[in-house]
Amino acid sequence: MRGIALFGKVRLLDTTLRDGEQTPGVSLTQEEKVSIARHLDALGLDVIEAGSAVTSEGERKTMKAVAEEGLRAEICSYVRARTGDVDLALDCDVDSIHLVVPVSDLHIRSKLRSDREKVLRSAVTVTEYAKDHGLLVELSGEDASRADEGYLTLLYRAGIDAGADRLCFCDTVGVLVAEKAFEIFSRLSELPAPLSVHCHDDFGLATANTVAALRGGASMAHVTVNGIGERGGNTSLEEVVMTLESLYGIKTEIQCQELYTLSRLVSRLTGIPVAPNKAIVGENAFTHEAGIHVHGLLADTSTYEPIHPETVGRKRRIVLGKHAGRSSVELALRELGIECTEGELAEILSRVKELGDKGKRVTDADLQTIAEIVLSIQKEPKVKLNEFTIVSGNHATPTASVRMAVNGTEILEAGTGVGPVDAAINAIRRAISGVRDVRLEEYHVDAVTGGTNALVEVWVTMAMGDRSITARGAGADIIMASVEAVLEGINRLMQLEEDG
Repeated sequence: MRGIALFGKVRLLDTTLRDGEQTPGVSLTQEEKVSIARHLDALGLDVIEAGSAVTSEGERKTMKAVAEEGLRAEICSYVRARTGDVDLALDCDVDSIHLVVPVSDLHIRSKLRSDREKVLRSAVTVTEYAKDHGLLVELSGEDASRADEGYLTLLYRAGIDAGADRLCFCDTVGVLVAEKAFEIFSRLSELPAPLSVHCHDDFGLATANTVAALRGGASMAHVTVNGIGERGGNTSLEEVVMTLESLYGIKTEIQCQELYTLSRLVSRLTGIPVAPNKAIVGENAFTHEAGIHVHGLLADTSTYEPIHPETVGRKRRIVLGKHAGRSSVELALRELGIECTEGELAEILSRVKELGDKGKRVTDADLQTIAEIVLSIQKEPKVKLNEFTIVSGNHATPTASVRMAVNGTEILEAGTGVGPVDAAINAIRRAISGVRDVRLEEYHVDAVTGGTNALVEVWVTMAMGDRSITARGAGADIIMASVEAVLEGINRLMQLEEDG
């Protein structure tokens, strides 16, 4: 790879806290941004773009808080070609600025109402000003993929003469294709400064274009966690890292086993769910249903997995439905600690497929129920709900109280939450906290029928230690359906622990 040969290794600038936060509807608190920054630093990111100092007073306080964390990563602020922006960045104690200058004639005329010469002069002036004040400068050409390359090169050279430490090419509206990206960066990499690539995903090509740019001569990629960002988003951190590591054999110095944990953190704090089919970190990335696939996995996991899930902090999951085969049911039963004969296995598989044909998702709880029916095994639940009360209203903190039997011992407990369902689940978790530490990892509700008396199905993923299980509850009362699902999951987990 030419970029690596020129500058030693691929470096990564993460802009989750700036470009990623520009995702419509996303607004992170100071505590949330600092938490994400810590995780990015622990992951091994080289540069963290903590925000844009010109945004607000609150943004500047947050950026300063990130800078004061003493992180290993370089802390950067986005700025426009204005010395006042640089002053605001200096107040945040950042190490560097990402100086973004529009370079396409479209942006220069329509956005700035200026001309090429004025834009070039302002870029040089602000670069010199920032360098005089001790900042590293990354000079970035906005909308570079639609700019005249001759003018772009002229601006870059003027920036280098003014002291710019590195350059950046922005595919602002995602119109590059990989072949063109490789050609452009092969030419621009002849400039005597490290070159970065910043891509957007409007056509779903951000990762491909970023990797092509790195092959062409770029030495740094701008990325965001989960690929979040404006419109179609930015280049995905996890996709670039794993493409380089797994497909090109290039070590990025990223702690890859922490990628999934970071993905879940950012998803939770931003409120932006990760698509199930998202590469690397989507829930389906290492989830298998088709029987022929599971049969292959049992022989050799590489048959249907390009990388081991543990590489990125994931675990392999087998789900059941109409596509399930004997191997997948057998493996799922084994994980539940259930042994059966060939005939019993055939009957269980038949019932699983019957549910799948009706469009139903077969959970761990469903499978265990089917197995118990087929094997005529009925086990006494470890946790029973004897009484349940909920108080909620527009002027009342949602509060739930439960009277439960846990391993035969009666426990009375209460809990509060942001809503009645949250309060009920918190009360149950508190009731069993002295016995087991159980976590709620996922919660999902589906309305099965319409109307105010709709039947709802609640799906939860409960975890205890390193083991997790899916459970379901159903009914017209969403609170009771949720309680039923949580109790089902807890009982399954405790039974699995007892069975060893």
